[in-house]
Amino acid sequence: MQAVRALVLLTVAGALRADVVVMKDVTLGFGQALDKCRQESDLTEEKMEEFFHFWRDDFKFEHRELGCAIQCMSHFFNLLTDSSRMHHGNTEEFILSFPNGEVLARQMVELIHTCEKQFDHEQDHCWRILHVAECFKSACVAHGIAPSMEMMMTEFIMESEAQ
Repeated sequence: MQAVRALVLLTVAGALRADVVVMKDVTLGFGQALDKCRQESDLTEEKMEEFFHFWRDDFKFEHRELGCAIQCMSHFFNLLTDSSRMHHGNTEEFILSFPNGEVLARQMVELIHTCEKQFDHEQDHCWRILHVAECFKSACVAHGIAPSMEMMMTEFIMESEAQ
């Protein structure tokens, strides 16, 4: 009986770990558009570097330019509708394009959609998208699918050394 419980716990832990790895991969993939969007969204180098700390507990969602950058990045990957709301199908396909994306695609779309509904009243697209991003991050943390900053920094270092 204990062996069965241990196996179930290991399976659940492995599934949770897969979620975090997928979230890391999606974050890094999405971030590839940041440099292209920096100028369009008036991000300074300093604010652009803040993006690398998105998953830190103390990340501040207080600069409109960050929301504009997220909007630009989302447009870059065709993840938004004409009204700057999430395009559900394209967002799911984007997530599915990553290894094991099927593990997280539906859940991520649902989390983003739930957050969008909370801030739908916000007329300014940049502010609304910034608030949605903050809500999404909190939801990911609450669901245990947010990658740690250590995991993200390790990936950043590995990617920079590979280039």
